[in-house]
Amino acid sequence: MKIFAPRGTSDILPKDQYLWSEVVSVCKKITSDFSYERINTPIFEYTELFSRGVGHETDIVQKEMYTFEDHGGDSITLRPEGTAAICRSYIQNGLFNLPQPTRLFYIAPMFRYERPQAGRLRQHHQFGCEAIGDSSPQLDAEIIELGWNYIKNLGLNNIDLRINSIGDPIDREKYITDLKKFLEGNKNKLPKIDKDRLNRSPLRVLDSKEKETIEINKNAPRSVEYLKGNALIHWNELIELLEIIKSQDKQFNFYIDHSLVRGLDYYNRTVFEFQPNETSSQGTILAGGRYDPLIGKIGGPNTPGIGFGSGIERMILEIKKQSLETINNKKIEVVVIHIGDTIKECFSITSKIRNLGITTILAPKKSIKAQLRYANNIKARFALIIGENEINSNNAKLKPLFINSEEQNVEIDPKIIVKNIKKFQNK
Repeated sequence: MKIFAPRGTSDILPKDQYLWSEVVSVCKKITSDFSYERINTPIFEYTELFSRGVGHETDIVQKEMYTFEDHGGDSITLRPEGTAAICRSYIQNGLFNLPQPTRLFYIAPMFRYERPQAGRLRQHHQFGCEAIGDSSPQLDAEIIELGWNYIKNLGLNNIDLRINSIGDPIDREKYITDLKKFLEGNKNKLPKIDKDRLNRSPLRVLDSKEKETIEINKNAPRSVEYLKGNALIHWNELIELLEIIKSQDKQFNFYIDHSLVRGLDYYNRTVFEFQPNETSSQGTILAGGRYDPLIGKIGGPNTPGIGFGSGIERMILEIKKQSLETINNKKIEVVVIHIGDTIKECFSITSKIRNLGITTILAPKKSIKAQLRYANNIKARFALIIGENEINSNNAKLKPLFINSEEQNVEIDPKIIVKNIKKFQNK
């Protein structure tokens, strides 16, 4: 028997749960600020939803999906991404009958069979937002700003927005013809994986992570130069709106990345990614784009939409990398140290202090020295020492562990103990 988790999965241990809770809390706050409502979809869907919606030639459908046949003979796939399932629910539940756009968010596990690496797991959790039913550039700017506020409220620094437009199908036809001609001219320099992508879909080559291909792509045709009509108007207005965000928030920085196309078939017009601007980073922490063709492709009415997804594991990795102090493991404020036969009294005091909103635990039944060592090892901020003498005199000893300060006598009254703790907190 294998006593370890399957490759590409991980346990979320108690020491990280507080950090996870903080990230989810920020998700909920920011979506509330923008009036996005939560939606939950099944963990698995019929395979055709993803093969038709995401695209037969994408890496996800070709080699990354967890697909199986159920007992009824249906082909079922564990959800590899969030947008297609949200759009299926939008059609099935008649959300198009509500005032548009429909603003939705989700926090859910995703499954992709890919090579595990830092921040990239076969089971990962994703926070995503979808705004469906409006094709205006204002909605593009709104969802980009929502994603930025999420990043900013997590306390992350030095994050840039990369943005591009791949236009509408009519714009892409000429663009893809010229792109394919350019790439064919450099085919001998392409690694095998990108030669295969070139044969299937030239746009996929622009999304390559291979160093040789990235260098070649620097001289490739630029999609924004092929925009016409409404797609061009949409792009220009979006850039103006992003400039407004930038003028109001000096931390917000964006640039046009002509190689950015995203890896899924349903994208059109706006595509974007937020990335740390340090070369040592693990890459994208939030990404998305406009997917106007998707709902029509999976059997619904032609309906525009835009959204993003952000891996929570990847975001937490960046938070840890930046060593942020704004989000940290929850501190244990008080460990109650018991001397002699005072367990019951100490248990009662522990409970009362905890009920006043201070994180408090009772030390394990060990020697006084071992109890104090335990309090230091778990990085508690205070030790509250109570023995029979302290109970008889109604005065415990409160010992700060996070600063050099002498212990002080404090009345054994939960409210007075908490008051003294807060005095130290304010120093």
